[in-house]
Amino acid sequence: MVQYVYEFSEGDRNMAGLLGGKGANLAEMTRMGLPVPPGFTVTTEACRAFLTTGAEPTGLALEVSDHLTTLEQAAGRRLGQRDEPLLLSVRSGARFSMPGMMETILDIGLNDDSVLGLAKSSGNERFAWDSYRRLVQMFGSTVMGVDSARFENAMARLKEARGAADDLQLDATDLSRLVEAYKELIRQETGEDFPQAPAEQLRRAILAVFESWNGERARLYRRREHIPDDLGTAVNLQRMVFGNLGSDSGSGVAFTRDPATGRRGLYGDYLPNAQGEDVVAGIRNTVALTDLEHLDPRSYAQLCGHLRTLENHYRDLCDIEFTIERGTLWMLQTRVGKRTAEAAFAIAAELVDEDLITPDEGLARVSGDGLARLMFPRFDTSAVGDALAHGIPASPGAAVGAVVFDSAEAVRRASTGEKVVLVRQETTPDDLPGMVAAQAVLTSRGGKTSHAAVVARGMGKVCVCGAEEITVDTQKRRFRVGDTIVEEGTVISVDGSEGTVYSGAAPLVDSAVMRYFETGERSAGLVDAVVGAMQQADGVRRLGVRANADNPEDAARARRFGAEGIGLCRTEHMFLGDRRQLVEAMILARADAERERALDALLPLQRRDFVGILAAMDGLPVTVRLLDPPLHEFLPDRTELAVRIAAAEAHGKAPSTHDAELLDAVNRMHEENPMLGLRGVRLGLVAPGLIAMQVRAIAEAVVERKRAGGDPRAEIMVPLIDTVEELRLVREEIERVLAEVSKVTGVLVDCPVGTMIELPRAALTAGRIAQEAQFFSFGTNDLTQTTWGFSRDDVEAAFFSAYLDKGIFKVSPFETIDREGVGRLVEIAVAEGRAARPGLKIGVCGEHGGDPDSVHFFHSAGLDYVSCSPFRVPVARLEAGRAALPETEAGDSR
Repeated sequence: MVQYVYEFSEGDRNMAGLLGGKGANLAEMTRMGLPVPPGFTVTTEACRAFLTTGAEPTGLALEVSDHLTTLEQAAGRRLGQRDEPLLLSVRSGARFSMPGMMETILDIGLNDDSVLGLAKSSGNERFAWDSYRRLVQMFGSTVMGVDSARFENAMARLKEARGAADDLQLDATDLSRLVEAYKELIRQETGEDFPQAPAEQLRRAILAVFESWNGERARLYRRREHIPDDLGTAVNLQRMVFGNLGSDSGSGVAFTRDPATGRRGLYGDYLPNAQGEDVVAGIRNTVALTDLEHLDPRSYAQLCGHLRTLENHYRDLCDIEFTIERGTLWMLQTRVGKRTAEAAFAIAAELVDEDLITPDEGLARVSGDGLARLMFPRFDTSAVGDALAHGIPASPGAAVGAVVFDSAEAVRRASTGEKVVLVRQETTPDDLPGMVAAQAVLTSRGGKTSHAAVVARGMGKVCVCGAEEITVDTQKRRFRVGDTIVEEGTVISVDGSEGTVYSGAAPLVDSAVMRYFETGERSAGLVDAVVGAMQQADGVRRLGVRANADNPEDAARARRFGAEGIGLCRTEHMFLGDRRQLVEAMILARADAERERALDALLPLQRRDFVGILAAMDGLPVTVRLLDPPLHEFLPDRTELAVRIAAAEAHGKAPSTHDAELLDAVNRMHEENPMLGLRGVRLGLVAPGLIAMQVRAIAEAVVERKRAGGDPRAEIMVPLIDTVEELRLVREEIERVLAEVSKVTGVLVDCPVGTMIELPRAALTAGRIAQEAQFFSFGTNDLTQTTWGFSRDDVEAAFFSAYLDKGIFKVSPFETIDREGVGRLVEIAVAEGRAARPGLKIGVCGEHGGDPDSVHFFHSAGLDYVSCSPFRVPVARLEAGRAALPETEAGDSR
């Protein structure tokens, strides 16, 4: 039979797929001998079985009962017994840490009878009723579906009536009345009573965890983080320990290093006389973890020892939740902590320096996405006035946006393209959609371990927490700082690195990491950490990294960023601006002589461009793609021309002959679907002289650079090949022109001729095409469009969001390569192309070449290089290095 339940002592951290991350780490801490309250884990396999059938898996109830009996025997108490009840916590725990899953339920086993027994056995009546109200509130909202705001409002009314600043000022009588109010709320909202049977509470809590896997918030987070939908979640059941027993008790969250910056030291928050959920919820402001040394020196010393043990054991930043029950320290959870991009690079570098991990492991701990975030600009603080407010710098970066006060408004405004900042007293899991939509999150409560801070760091969002100067009024949709009132829609700037908030849009400056890539300027700390990671990546990667660049400036920048050549130089970008008139003249030419004059005028202009690009990339390959788009794209808009002619006629004037000729040409060239029409190689075959002019410009530029002592390495790429015959005809013309230039100048011009593989037929007949091509470069943008039958410009706005919502896409195929379809075509073309021409050089020049996940695919598919925009070159270099690591080292960046 399938085993659905494991004691903590039966697992370890390598079983995260089965026990979930939380369960696996609880098992690991148990095996290490750390003080973990005993318990057991219901596996992800049980969850998957439930989600498949909609029913509790056969045998699960019996297994849970058997493990509960073992737990009861060890404790000498039964779940929910009247006199001295055993109580349990129930927590979700998926393979990857996932905001949006079901919240923890504490104190399972309490009811109207056992709460009296707990009061007597603990000697603390207030504690017993506080625990019971927590259970009813958590169970009512997470299991029975009552809006959590209803409970919060009832609590707020009671505190107002008692003049209480927080829940600690409510006594046992107040809390017992609150329990009755909560139970009545449940009855009104659901039509049923809060369950009094402990076994029923436990059963329903487990099933609620399973069901939360497909909750809206969980699905939203999985889509954003590209987490598979079929993993399921585990459920962790653990004997309760209590942080709300008085001043000698409390709960906290600790990090072995600062998760925002990576700096060494003990970081975290502690809340006396509180349960763990109070800490992350931000319902009361916490104290710094270092204050615990004065409040409870013994527990503080033990905690410091456990933190050192865990960091050395996991060899990484660890995130710990703990509870102190009347002076006894209990470890409730640990995990490899989420961190900002800045912290990831800093921590990896330090752990390598400390010989705790190898350089390859250090490279595996960082990511291209994180590097991209570090290249974002920061605020120029010298150009702004006094800060509007200060808080805790919870997640670094600079963000500007309009203030909004709820998740729905954040999503609504962001959907129109407006940048927003979500401002709350504190965030809850219900705010996840708004946090995803916002540029930054600002809260008036909470610390570095609050919900807002943890989720924002995980998503790479700017976040400032605990800005106590701010009074948030969600009803009037504004916040106040002293005498300053900030209404919804007002633009503010949030600096998550310094914890400051400014009025208006603060100016930006390049980050230190960007300055390094632009100028080579190094500095200790973060930049040195990035440099170390880049050097390690360059040392181990197999994939080359080139850039897509169409002018000397972009080529020079790409080289500064580490590009090893140009994988795509688009000649059509050289036909814009003032040169457009020459293209019009070529299109309108009635005779060969007129066409040749236009081409002759374009030739020196293109040659000059190629000279500059080849100079910037001297000694490195430059792949020039011949003209790809249809010619009508270089002509004025059809409607604009028609209106201009009609307006002239309406005023009794004869239309311009030139306008009339242009309109005739536009009408003649009009295509219903230009993407599939007269473009690419087809255009070159039917437009006399066009290929020859471009090849001549390339060849003469090569000659000029050679005569100047340079080392030009131009490659000529023919776009949109469908059949080998097309390539053969074009290649013959290219070689004829190269030979002519070589003969006239006396300088040998030998440019490899290859093709873009961007149509399915080309991929499927790659073996034949390779007989005429000296290299392949996949144009994955068009290959994706033609494989899926999508026009990217049309469908992304039309239905992509719906496809993502329905799970048809996990991510846009234009963002990350579609491995099953487009990727399969790539693999076929690579295999057949190299079978026909061993050693065939193969690259990719679509923007997928800079996408981290896609880079890993291209590595595994055997490509020689990727090419991407200049600013993505560092990202591609880093990910090419990570792709070369053994799977055990590369791990998973989530």
